[in-house]
Amino acid sequence: MIEIADVSLVDWSRAQFALTAMYHWIFVPLTLGITFIIAFMETLYVKTGKEEWKKITKFWMTLFGINFAIGVATGIILEFEFGTNWSNYSWFVGDIFGAPLAIEGILAFFMESTFIAIMFFGWNKVSKKTHLLATWLTAIGANLSALWILVANGWMQKPVGMIFNPETARNEMDNFWEVLFSQTAVDKWLHATSSGFVLASVFVIGISAWYLLKNREIMLAKKSILVAAVFGLISSVYLVMTGDNSTRTIANDQNMKFAALEGLYNGSEGAGLVAIGVFTESETDPQNENLKDFSMKLEIPNFLSYMAFLDWNAFVPGINDLINGNEKYGYMPATEKIERGKVAIQKLGEFKNAKKAGNDQLANALKTELTSAGFQEDYFKYFGYGYFDDPQDLVPNVPLTFYSFHVMVLLGFFFILLFVLSLLYIVKGTFDKKRWFMRLAIIAIPLAYIAGQAGWIVAEVGRQPWVVQDLMPTMAAVTRISAGSVQTTFWLFAVLFTVLLIAELKIMFRQIKIGPKH
Repeated sequence: MIEIADVSLVDWSRAQFALTAMYHWIFVPLTLGITFIIAFMETLYVKTGKEEWKKITKFWMTLFGINFAIGVATGIILEFEFGTNWSNYSWFVGDIFGAPLAIEGILAFFMESTFIAIMFFGWNKVSKKTHLLATWLTAIGANLSALWILVANGWMQKPVGMIFNPETARNEMDNFWEVLFSQTAVDKWLHATSSGFVLASVFVIGISAWYLLKNREIMLAKKSILVAAVFGLISSVYLVMTGDNSTRTIANDQNMKFAALEGLYNGSEGAGLVAIGVFTESETDPQNENLKDFSMKLEIPNFLSYMAFLDWNAFVPGINDLINGNEKYGYMPATEKIERGKVAIQKLGEFKNAKKAGNDQLANALKTELTSAGFQEDYFKYFGYGYFDDPQDLVPNVPLTFYSFHVMVLLGFFFILLFVLSLLYIVKGTFDKKRWFMRLAIIAIPLAYIAGQAGWIVAEVGRQPWVVQDLMPTMAAVTRISAGSVQTTFWLFAVLFTVLLIAELKIMFRQIKIGPKH
């Protein structure tokens, strides 16, 4: 049976994984999007035969190469941390989680790496069409690589396609296609990759605006803005659509996270959407330090009900409904889930003891009970709740989830406006006359990274305390090593990643100042 680790070890392990993941996501989204922008630019070169498009393609390709190399380094460390810091998790679900990661390494990563070599070193060595094919396959490979990681993450948010094996105390994959095409996994992939497309478009427009401000590389800047604005506008509208769908999936499958991202404590029919809100420091519930009320809020009536269930008057459960239960709308109290989870854990313990004592008759009877459909539905689906005693521990950090979600959404709409104006100004030929807008476009680059980080905070903080929704809490997933060891590696990684980031920025800035080769 899995033992509970001390709080310090859990917190440091979480901090280290969050640190690695956040640094990794600084490098990844640009790779996802800029490869497609480069592919579009090279397509224009092959179609028109104009050398200026080749020069533009090669310039953005150089910036992509700088970013790609450092992104790979942080990604490899992230995967190793599953084994070093989260071994109980890896044991519990490794048969499922390992498959997407293996496919990512074997198929997508090698595909991406192979065609990158042709993309960078194949100019004048292979035909134009072969080189263009390699560029497109690099873009597709980069996004396929993201697919498998996000399938694995989606499964953690909504575990499907698996059966529990009492003999090994592990979850094993039962249906690969159900894991691959779960709504949560599809939503996460489409939303995360489209956010990368938006970030890359903002990046290209911002760098191009800097050139126009400096009155340099005018042709490159204007043509790049045109391509990036069109790609960014399409991607940002698609981002809103995928985000809307993803939010609806969360409302159905992770209703505690949904309540947290809206700061909704008490559910209601026709619930309003808090478009802007500020939490007070006062506690509305002295039993729960996470629960705070709004000091001010701007609410859109009934919109939350529609966003969640496409029904203006649907009931949306709040945190109190999920903790205390709501019989009218069929929400079970958290205390009952905890009791059912403890029964599941106890039965599994009895089975293991019977096996150990050689009592095959009892072991077989318990195995039959554990794997029965009724026990799985009534008890095993609450397995993770058995590790808790206080229902309030099931509430994530509400203010952090709420603010992150709203920052992400507001910036998403800001980027749509940025792309619309960029397209309008570049088509009218007035982009380089709008100095305020060019400065705004440069400022938008870090904002795009902030939006991406905020999105992942919503996804990961909002689902706490689970590492696998309802089945495994974070405190049960961590490796039993000393907290001091994790602290040491945390600070080593913090220094290493910061040095890598500084190095990337220095190289990137220098390359931008140099500009394309003439």
